[in-house]
Amino acid sequence: VTPQSPGEVALVGPEGVTILTDFGRDLREVSPVTLPRELTATSPDGYPVHGWVLTPEGPGPHPVILMIHGGPHSQYTGSFFDEFQAMTGAGYAVVACNPRGSAGYGRDHGRALIGRFGDVDAADVMAFLEAALAAHPDLDRDRMGIMGGSYGGYLTAWIIGHDHRWRGAIVERGYLDPASFIGSSDIGWYYPDCYNGTTREQLEAQSAMRWAEQVTTPTLVIHAEQDLRAPMTQGLEYHARLTRAGVDTELLIFPGENHELSRSGTPWHRRQRLETILDFWSRHLA
Repeated sequence: VTPQSPGEVALVGPEGVTILTDFGRDLREVSPVTLPRELTATSPDGYPVHGWVLTPEGPGPHPVILMIHGGPHSQYTGSFFDEFQAMTGAGYAVVACNPRGSAGYGRDHGRALIGRFGDVDAADVMAFLEAALAAHPDLDRDRMGIMGGSYGGYLTAWIIGHDHRWRGAIVERGYLDPASFIGSSDIGWYYPDCYNGTTREQLEAQSAMRWAEQVTTPTLVIHAEQDLRAPMTQGLEYHARLTRAGVDTELLIFPGENHELSRSGTPWHRRQRLETILDFWSRHLA
């Protein structure tokens, strides 16, 4: 994978990497590829936060979407990512980083989030957003949205429960309540035990669900019917609690799909998902 192509064949030898193909050429001819620009921010405690900013063609100010990856031990890279390209192609700037808990920066970086969900990760993400706004004057700080899936759905829900600057939010297949994951998720009991703790107090303190009634941001909740990793009840309860709190809320459930919908779901559902996301942003960020 390169910044300009979803995937090529390369030869790795003593003199480095030689790319042998150009499968992405047809795609580039139809739709220009937005190249990511690296940025390193500083969290409030002095910790460095690395990530990328992608801006669409044309003059700003561009509406901004803060995108948060799952895992949390996953990572964004500077390679081609279809979701980033879909957002920039529709006119939105994308801000994406690898807060503490992400892969790719060593063991300590990955383990720094244990017992601290909603703490250092939220601080890192928000510090990176502020640094991106300062470094790129063509980003519109008055038109910002936030979205993420799985753990990214968790951190999105946590942030909108504490910060109300957003025009909209998308919470997808979220890990929203650690306590109710135990015995219901196919990932096993170890996940909340390892990441959040084993006592009720620890789990409650790191639950995004308990902040649902504090949300004021219009929110789209997306889930899949056969999601066994983040069971559908997580999304249903979160949507219901937002609705009862008077939040402008929408719910989209995909039948026959699981936790991998956005990556390996049926082509028509993957397209419908992206079209729904773009429609939501067009109504809230335009």
